[in-house]
Amino acid sequence: MRKKFVSERIGEFIGDLFGTGTGWLTFIGAMILIFFIILAIFSPQIAPYDPTQRVGRALTPPNDQFIFGTDNLGRDVLSRVIYGARIALMIAFIAVAIAAGIGVPLGLISGFIGGPLDRTLTLIMDAIYSFPGLILAIAIAAVLGPGIINISISIAVVYTPTYFRVIRNQVSSVKNELYVEAARALGAKNSEILLKYIFPNVLPSIVVVLSMNLADAIMTEAGLSFLGLGIPPPTPDWGFDLSNGQRFVLSRAWWGLLFPGIAIITVVLGFSMFSEGLNELLNPTIRERR
Repeated sequence: MRKKFVSERIGEFIGDLFGTGTGWLTFIGAMILIFFIILAIFSPQIAPYDPTQRVGRALTPPNDQFIFGTDNLGRDVLSRVIYGARIALMIAFIAVAIAAGIGVPLGLISGFIGGPLDRTLTLIMDAIYSFPGLILAIAIAAVLGPGIINISISIAVVYTPTYFRVIRNQVSSVKNELYVEAARALGAKNSEILLKYIFPNVLPSIVVVLSMNLADAIMTEAGLSFLGLGIPPPTPDWGFDLSNGQRFVLSRAWWGLLFPGIAIITVVLGFSMFSEGLNELLNPTIRERR
């Protein structure tokens, strides 16, 4: 009986996923993300050359040997794009994990307890949120210096208020629901109410915000690297290669700019498509409006 119920639920989920255009977008976005994750994990096996070593003549256009051409130092652009996926995804996941790890618990506590603590935390998060994201990340990255962890922290500071605001607002409304009042009347502790009754109901919002922030984090990391505040060379990085490639566009070496840019656009598009479809699947209100 239980197996039948599980199979029916899985069938309903698959039907919801592919029954709408948004479901297909979710699937396509997931395939794009899986592709880049595979590139990141198996970069040494997939890349044809060492991305930090000179393997050909400088600024060689795309050909049979170098499919994406070479940069100004004779390094293979294809290998650098493949290895760049590892750096971009690593920083994005670390930054989002730090932001969620700080913003979600603070949002839960602030929304549930309320009072002076809620007002203080809201004021702090609103002050951080009021700064333009990229400018704040630039300021923090300039203070912390280059490095994967430092760049991840600078990006995490930008997105922590997003998790806090979303979770805090949802907890403030959910804590007044009847099932929460019933649990409180039955003698449940505050920690038990927060973890067993409130947190599962705000979890879908966390998943959606997380997938959206991953796309933003990749864009922010690329922006920092483009400005020279990201991972130091010769480590392959899409933002740095984009900055390096644009210097030679007037020399008709367009490939150094084009292929890292396509990689950034594609992975961000994948995260955006995936988060949009995921939001519809997890949010019944949006699904009913469609």
